[in-house]
Amino acid sequence: MATSEIDNTDRPMIGIAWMLVTMFWFVSLDSMAKYLMQSYPVAQVVWARFFFHVVFVMIAMGFSVRQQIKTQSIILQCARSFFMLTTTVLFFVGLHFLPLATASTIMFVSPIFVTILSVFLLGEKVGVRRWAGVVAGFTGAIVVVRPGFQGFDWSALFVLAAAFTHAFYQIFTRKARLYDSPITSLFYTGLVGAVLMTGVVPFYWQTVAVSDYLLLVSLGLAGGVGHLCLIRAFQSAPASVVAPFSYSSLIWATLYGYILFSDLPDRWTLIGASLIIGSGLYIFHRERVTRESG
Repeated sequence: MATSEIDNTDRPMIGIAWMLVTMFWFVSLDSMAKYLMQSYPVAQVVWARFFFHVVFVMIAMGFSVRQQIKTQSIILQCARSFFMLTTTVLFFVGLHFLPLATASTIMFVSPIFVTILSVFLLGEKVGVRRWAGVVAGFTGAIVVVRPGFQGFDWSALFVLAAAFTHAFYQIFTRKARLYDSPITSLFYTGLVGAVLMTGVVPFYWQTVAVSDYLLLVSLGLAGGVGHLCLIRAFQSAPASVVAPFSYSSLIWATLYGYILFSDLPDRWTLIGASLIIGSGLYIFHRERVTRESG
């Protein structure tokens, strides 16, 4: 698809709606993954997430698959896919040990990383107020992770690293809208993960119970649908408009965590989440003000 055919019109309310739906699918994916990792290796669960993601997208493409997988920026698309794989592996390792709501809260730091990386990757200027928001956000992350305290869990560092790599994925996703259609980006989102994990998973494979096959396939479906919604969200509106609504995932994570694993976020997680969310909202507000005044 030619660049001129890509729809770059900003539609804020539609973008926000897409982001809210995105969070439901992503937390559903995380919940299924955490459940499956109680019985299967992380590598096997990650493989299913990406392999069936690609299968789902190719089925959706139908007979036009050859045309749809053509990209104007193969390096950009493969970079997105690589960072998605890295994020998933890091997050799933941490999620295996952490409560769902706690892991989701730590991932909230990702938009703060986006602000920092935008200085180096996009050449954006970040003022004192936005840097203050970044500091507040990291303070919230420290409250949740609690390094040096009795409640500290090393697995939280995996999720924090996942938030960092996910920031790269977010930046490249915003760039990809200038070159390719959503379905093309969706295909490449899972491609590197599917290829690499197919080579790795035989060394970790465990026999799958019949009742779990549907869940393994559903990982790819939830990931595919979720990322399609995410791509639509960033295509419909600026990142500073839609990204704050990713915080709605805490609601779903708390609900799933309680129903499936009898977990509820503790006091420190809630305090840290308040700081991270508050700082994130302030950063997005400053970005909007800066954009409008510029």
